[in-house]
This record gives sequence, C-alpha cells and structure tokens, in this order.
Amino acid sequence: MQQYDVVVVGGGIAGLTAAIYAAKAGKQTLIIEKQERLGGRAMSMKKKGAYFNLGGHALYKGDAYATFMDLGIHVQGAEPSIEGYGVWKGKLSILPTDMKSLFTTPLLSWKGKLELAAWLGKLGKMDTHPYDRISIREWVESNLRDPMVRNIFYSLLRTASYVVGPDLPAAGPALKQLQSALKGVLYLDRGWGELVEALRRKASDLGVRFVTNSLVTSIDVQDGSVRHVLCKDGAKIGAHHVVLATPPSIAHQLVPFSEKTALHTWKEQAIEITAACLDVALRRLPKPKQQFVYGIDQTVFLSNQSRAAYLSDDGAQVISVLKYQGKETDPNKDLRELEGMLDLVQPGWREELIVKQYLPKMTVSHDFMHVNGRVNPGPAVPEISGLYVAGDWASHGELLVDAATASAKRAVQHILSLERKERTDLYEHRGIV
Repeated sequence: MQQYDVVVVGGGIAGLTAAIYAAKAGKQTLIIEKQERLGGRAMSMKKKGAYFNLGGHALYKGDAYATFMDLGIHVQGAEPSIEGYGVWKGKLSILPTDMKSLFTTPLLSWKGKLELAAWLGKLGKMDTHPYDRISIREWVESNLRDPMVRNIFYSLLRTASYVVGPDLPAAGPALKQLQSALKGVLYLDRGWGELVEALRRKASDLGVRFVTNSLVTSIDVQDGSVRHVLCKDGAKIGAHHVVLATPPSIAHQLVPFSEKTALHTWKEQAIEITAACLDVALRRLPKPKQQFVYGIDQTVFLSNQSRAAYLSDDGAQVISVLKYQGKETDPNKDLRELEGMLDLVQPGWREELIVKQYLPKMTVSHDFMHVNGRVNPGPAVPEISGLYVAGDWASHGELLVDAATASAKRAVQHILSLERKERTDLYEHRGIV
C-alpha cells in the first residue's frame, strides 16, 4: 500500500489545479481519474480535422485565467471581436456592444441607448458583492428602467451564468462574470484539450502521479479522519488528505455516513446547469459578418469560435450554438431550435457542413451561487479531518471554471494552513513543557 500526502479524486480542471498547488508545496500527490483521459468536461475531440469542445467554452479573464498565468501555463488563443447581433422577434439586429453599435442599433429608443451607455460605463467599476444574495431578476427590475435594456441585460447575464432563468442565480456572481467578460474573453487554439495537456505536463513536472481508468469506491474514514482511498480494482491508497474534485452527488456517495456531514447539505442545495450544444464545422460561412449572436427573447447563443482560435487543420469554420436549459428538456425540440438559429444566422449552412456534434444535455456546472443556497461549499468537510472538496460547484462567488480553480486553491490553502497550525501548536506545547 502506497502512502501520499494528498490524493485528488477527479482529474478535471479542479483536480489538476489542486494537485499542482499541492505538489508545488512539496506534497506527494496522486490524481485518480475514472476515465482514460484527464480533463473531464474540458476534453476536446478532433473530428474530420475540426477541434470540438464539449459544448461552447470560453476563458474569461477571471480566477482561472489568473491561475494559469500564475502557474506559467501558456494559454494559446485569442480574443474574438465583440461585434454581434441580437435575435428579437425572429429577426437579427445589431447588438449594442460598443458606442458605435449602441447608437446605430434599432433595438433601443434614445432613452434606452442613454441608459445602456451609462450602465456600460459604470459596470466595470461597480462592487458586485452587495448583490450576492439577491436574484438577477431583482437586480434588473430594481436598477434598469427601459424594457429593452432589461431584456438585453437578461441576455448578457444568462450568457455569463449559463442559467436559463433570472429568478434563481445570484446577481452578484453573474455581474462579476460580466465584468470579467469586459476585460476580455479567450477562445483557445485546438480547444480546451490543449489547456488540459499543459496542466498535465505541469503536474507531471512537479512529481504528481496519475492513475487513470480507476474508479474510487469509498473514502476510508477512521476516528473522524481520512485514512485511505479505496478503488474498485482493490487498490487501497493511504492518504493524509483527500480532495474530492467530483460532483457533489459523487462526493456524497464516496463518504460513509455522509448524510451526517456538510456533504449532505451541499448535495441537497445543488442545482445542476445544463445546455443543449450543437457544434458544426463549415467549409465557409454563408454570411461572414454574422458570427456572434445573442438570443434576446429566446435562450440561445451562437458564436463562431474560429474567428479568434485555430480550430481546424483545413480552415473550416467551427461554430458553437447553445441552448440554456431548464428542468424540462426535449432533445429533438432543442436540436430543431439550435438548427433554426443556424438557419437564421447562416442560411445554407447545411450545404457547407463538414461534420457536427450534438450534445443534447451537457452538464455545464454541478451547482452555482443561487438564492436558495444556504452555505458556500468547502473547502473542508468540517466533520471529517483531512477531507476537502473542489469543483465548479464549490463556489464562493465564482462561476464555471473560475469556481473550479478557486475552490481547488482554497482546498490546498486549507491543508497548508492546518499543517502550519499543527506545527505552531506542537512548538508551543514543547515550549511549555
């Protein structure tokens, strides 16, 4: 039986981040991943020369971007143009994304244009934390007057949070994400799989060990502390600390008597975000100017990621279309709606199609900060010493991949601070004796 300082269960972005920071602190670290490949939902697939993510992905200049820069990860990609359109009542109209488009768009009255201009001017500097406990709807209805300005903000905040309705998501984190978008958004060359590989190499260089194709079945807890990680193949791995970089439901399953711990509360309050995702590679764009489209009165978003990133070996244009989903989903209906968006934006796209990928219900995030949430998950499970959680759901105000990296760092920081406290207590005890 091998013994590790830190065992990370799950090899997605959160798990890789936690392992890297643990190894940087000198900890013997192991990642256990149930799939053959690392990356989780950050994997990329190559089909007929085109690089497809698992649904639309964009790297905002938030915590994840800062983390990758701190680790020396070279993120290859570029910022796309923000010139875009909005769909309102089945028609495309110029979306007000800068001063020129603001004053030429037919979507807004002059009063609406002035109100939106004022908000775009102050949005980047506003403190979003006072709105962490109110819904997006409450913030919009309390702060915006013009009906179309409200509709545009609902669309922008929906895209920032990926949540279909405005009544559940907390306004503060969504506004913070929108602020990050204003700083710049990156589309990554060859998809997010390249980022995963860069993180894997960094972890490997730091001495992190990897075990893939291995299913963890249980965390052995004795006297209120973690002792071992047990795997389906019979492996029993000793661990001083365990970071569960898994969905909340899986974390709950792995821990004995978890219903008596905070894991139960975190699982019960979690609300999964899903989206129907259609990615297509086209030989050319029938409408080259129409590459970035928000649904204003429908919950659909389209972006040609090839306008900024290298996503095809033969020059194909890779377009992602998303539909933000609620509780009730219909794969066939969602596909028709996504294809209908392509029909509107790129008429004749079927004749240019090289390959497509449809994910009818892709998990975007396993939880987010919402008004029904009682507590912020993690980083430590207070009832079990040495047990921690990380992932996009373990948010303290961050969203999506920013929550994954931030929660991973919180877990490692907690481990290190606990060890410093133990050393201090031991030193003081010896001093007294």
